[in-house]
Amino acid sequence: DTITWTWQGPGALEILWLTLCQFHNSVEIEFLPVYIPSEEERKNPVLYANNVRCVMAEALGVSVTDYTFEDCQLALAEGQLRLPSDTCLLEFAKLVRSLGLKPETLEDDLDKYAASAMKMKKEKVDLKEFSAYLEFPVSHTLESMFALFDENEDGIIDVREFVIALSVVCKPSKTLETIQLAFQLYQSENGTIIEEDLAHILKTAMGVSQINVTHLFRAVDEEEKGKITYDDFYRFAELHPHFAEDYLYADQMGAESGLETSSLSAPNGICTDFSPENAEDKIKPLQKKLN
Repeated sequence: DTITWTWQGPGALEILWLTLCQFHNSVEIEFLPVYIPSEEERKNPVLYANNVRCVMAEALGVSVTDYTFEDCQLALAEGQLRLPSDTCLLEFAKLVRSLGLKPETLEDDLDKYAASAMKMKKEKVDLKEFSAYLEFPVSHTLESMFALFDENEDGIIDVREFVIALSVVCKPSKTLETIQLAFQLYQSENGTIIEEDLAHILKTAMGVSQINVTHLFRAVDEEEKGKITYDDFYRFAELHPHFAEDYLYADQMGAESGLETSSLSAPNGICTDFSPENAEDKIKPLQKKLN
């Protein structure tokens, strides 16, 4: 079926060639009744659009989702850390867009926020300080983003986690660049991190509330020093390009942590179903305040 081709699969020229190779191509068009907006919908175009979308989805017999083309790109990125199906980074990406951070300037913003976070080191911030850090006024969107990182519900967050999450959204396929940045944020004066730091880094980079990195950390820490450098991690990753599958997913697939990868079969053949209604039974501490 070359007619319903979308953004994944063969390129446009190949699709055109395959279409021309077929003896005939048929298409069926169904005209739905004209949708006349109510008074409330006239005042609220977003409500109008959502209601029209629901009518179309019902006619097609498909579900609706608030995730976008960019969300699918993030979810299916070919980096070494494939996002789990219950990741909260898709929700984070939506909040980033809602906040007004633009894709074309996102990498410049990332550099600015990373430099500021390095100066702050391990200092945690409250909502007001987070607002000043981002240079955005306090809003519902900002509160939701803050809640995403306020795992302990104590009213303070570590902005280093925000920077790591933003790096994944900016560069979903460049896993090692994000991890290198994370090492710079967490490393001690001698350039090393401990197992607990690695757990924070990977938990944030994958958008999950729990993760066991002991197996991976011990594999990287060949000399059993109890600490590793980014160079140690980079050398290990070069030798083990599938380290996430071998040392993270393999140990935790099906475990209580709910670490399921996005390589699961896609219900629409294109993008794994990350619809919010399918994740309600798996709410994690990082996500619960947003639901």
